[in-house]
Amino acid sequence: MYGATKVRSRLSNIGPGSKPQSKAGEEKNLWSSLLNGVVSGKKLPEKNLLVLGGDAELQREFLQTLESDTSSSRRPQDRRRKKPPVANEFALGYTYQDVLDADHDDILARLSIYLLSESSPTFSALVKPLITPKTIPDTLVVILLDWADPWSWGRQLRDWVRFLRGITMSLDDECKVTAEETMKEWQQRRRGAPYEGASAVTSDTTINIPLGQGEWDEPLGIPICVACHGAEKIEALEKDHGWREEEFDFALQYLRTVLLKHGSTLIYTSISVPNSLPTLIHSSLGIHSLLKRQTLRHNVIDRDKVLVPPNWDSWGKIRVLREGFDVEGISSGWSIDIQLPPQQPLPPTQPSEEDADSPPPSPPRRPFQRPPSPPVEGSVLPIYEENIPNPYKDRPSTFPPFGDVPLDTTAPTMQEFLKTAQEHMNRLAEQEASASSQQPSSSAATTNNTATPTRPPIADGGRVNEHIGPVQFNMGGIQVDADEMVRKLRERGEKKEYGPGTPEGTKKQNEELAQFFAGLMERGKGRGSPRVSSRGDGTPKRGEAGAGGGEAG
Repeated sequence: MYGATKVRSRLSNIGPGSKPQSKAGEEKNLWSSLLNGVVSGKKLPEKNLLVLGGDAELQREFLQTLESDTSSSRRPQDRRRKKPPVANEFALGYTYQDVLDADHDDILARLSIYLLSESSPTFSALVKPLITPKTIPDTLVVILLDWADPWSWGRQLRDWVRFLRGITMSLDDECKVTAEETMKEWQQRRRGAPYEGASAVTSDTTINIPLGQGEWDEPLGIPICVACHGAEKIEALEKDHGWREEEFDFALQYLRTVLLKHGSTLIYTSISVPNSLPTLIHSSLGIHSLLKRQTLRHNVIDRDKVLVPPNWDSWGKIRVLREGFDVEGISSGWSIDIQLPPQQPLPPTQPSEEDADSPPPSPPRRPFQRPPSPPVEGSVLPIYEENIPNPYKDRPSTFPPFGDVPLDTTAPTMQEFLKTAQEHMNRLAEQEASASSQQPSSSAATTNNTATPTRPPIADGGRVNEHIGPVQFNMGGIQVDADEMVRKLRERGEKKEYGPGTPEGTKKQNEELAQFFAGLMERGKGRGSPRVSSRGDGTPKRGEAGAGGGEAG
């Protein structure tokens, strides 16, 4: 009995709906896995581009050059697509771009672009959160230089390299390990293979080429590309500043030598001439089209279309451009220039609890606005500025120097502001009270001064009066005597002293009015007894009665 009950209970647990429930669970798991796969497949790869340098206008032109597409297969609906806004007016700017495939149907990746114009260590706290172990492999740094002032390239490039070194040196251990692995991957890339279409090297083949002299001596942990934007201004440098081939070659050799130490790429860009900037940026970030393979060709001959791909350059290729360039000296001196100065420590990302109650430190100053520091032994920056001089350096400036202007300002509290405003208002009230007390004496002095002529007297009969004569000028075609005009103005000023606003003027005006009305009354009386005289009809005419009476008498 007990066994039958046990079997019945087991059978009751296995009902007719038990098997379909298991199938429904399996189908649910199957659909969830399929949906997750579709979502993960449609998820866009995210890449980061950090643009350093240039003002807001130059950065917008650079982004326009990066987004430009010379392909003629672009559809009208893609041209009418609304562009994302660019917010780069203050501190760290941001925008994004969607990298489209060759047929403009699919989006290959989403490019998040961060923009920064100032190389002050103050802004390192804004850039440091962007560099994490997850984002380092998908991040590229672009240092933007302007052809409007090539004489400042050496100093700007040094400041930005110092800025990046200060950030990478303050990263945690996990980020440093990821940065080292990323730099090793860039060093192991086959020269020219991923850019010039060499298909002999596959992903399974590993070829380790030994590094040459001066290559990757100072890796920064993040891939770097230097873009010299505005190549259309090269002609203006030749016409206005007398640049020759020597200046252009020296600037190119200097940039190639110092960038070789960091494994960086170099490109000259222009908004008016098609260039390979999109291909270089996308290939550096690992964004490749499956429909159309983009290739990069090095170019160091055309001075407005220079392109140096990664892991292509060497000291020998730099020397070929022009003889006499000291590659070894520039390379060794650059390592001295990029050392962080001790007076510019990296500010902490978040203040500690101990420093929360302490007063804020004095704001740092801009490195490029400080007075020139004494030259460091072995520095190569003076060599660049000597060969590429600033034509505006010796011109006098009408603006005060900005060396003592702090980059950061601290706003006062509301109570401090009101206190300062109250003190200022009290001082103004005291000044007004003192001025009102001195007003009677000053007005009396003014009255006395108006009676005296302002023109100094000149002796009568002197030679000066004989030669000067009357001063006259033409006003609207009428000759006006200046002395007569001054006399009338003085008389008018004297009359204004007894104007209608004063008691004397009111009394005088009343007297004049009384005399005027009295005169009218006198005239009215005379008109009441008119004289008459005889007319033609025997009546006397007006004015002849007195005469006739006289004769009769």
